[in-house]
Amino acid sequence: MIESDRELSAMVQELWDNDTNRLKPGKDYRISLQGKVGDTMGNDDKNDAHGFPLFTYVDESIFKKETFLAFISLLDNYESDTGEPEIVTPEEEAENHKFLDSIIQTPTMKIAHKYLVEKNLSPKDKEKFKEQLYRIWFELYARRGSSRPDSSGFEHVFVGETRGARTVIGFHNWIQLYLQEKLGHIDYKGYSVNANSPLPDENKHILALQFSWKHGIKPKGSIFIGVSPEFEFALYTLCFLSSPNERVKVQFSLYDVEIVCHHYNQKHIGTTYPVLLKYQSAE
Repeated sequence: MIESDRELSAMVQELWDNDTNRLKPGKDYRISLQGKVGDTMGNDDKNDAHGFPLFTYVDESIFKKETFLAFISLLDNYESDTGEPEIVTPEEEAENHKFLDSIIQTPTMKIAHKYLVEKNLSPKDKEKFKEQLYRIWFELYARRGSSRPDSSGFEHVFVGETRGARTVIGFHNWIQLYLQEKLGHIDYKGYSVNANSPLPDENKHILALQFSWKHGIKPKGSIFIGVSPEFEFALYTLCFLSSPNERVKVQFSLYDVEIVCHHYNQKHIGTTYPVLLKYQSAE
């Protein structure tokens, strides 16, 4: 592991250790992995051998916590089709700021901010830091094939988008997945593994999976499960600002993970998500 990745791993471990709002698998939530899917799958129901939801239980009292509440309020602010320009209302802009205000107070975001200031990657002033976060995550830009601003890092990563009605892109967040599944908009197809990746574990916090959403299919997505919005926001911001590489290997807790973080114009997050490489063996 190269030195910069080792340093980042230590930071991610600190974020993990201080993620006080993280849910406990088997206690605060339960998932049902069911079966494995192949890498390709048509968009029809007969391919779904399971038909059962991924989430069998979530203690929804967690959604009353400030950062979860502020996060969930943002999920209905977007037009999912790429190519459809986004109109941000004053109310939605206020919700974005309220979310940033809530996460900036959390231990994970304070740790990330302190580190980024020490590395001269973020301003020390909290308001200026918030402006930086807003630009990275919420400023609109035009995705491929669109001439007008139709996307943002937040929309792509946390909410999900559709391309050509048949393909789901982005959508790397468990809270959105759970809420959409509860509404009947998600059809979980099964977990996804390749020859080198470890088998998923219902009591671990990272999962590669396949699902359909609305009328599109996500052939393979990878998400953290049960972590807080502030943990993901802090982690991805840290990787975006501190690493010129678009794939960063980090080790923390029980996981060896590659964080994929594509930059858009070096100013915004294009996409970002975790890829589980292996479980660390317990000492």
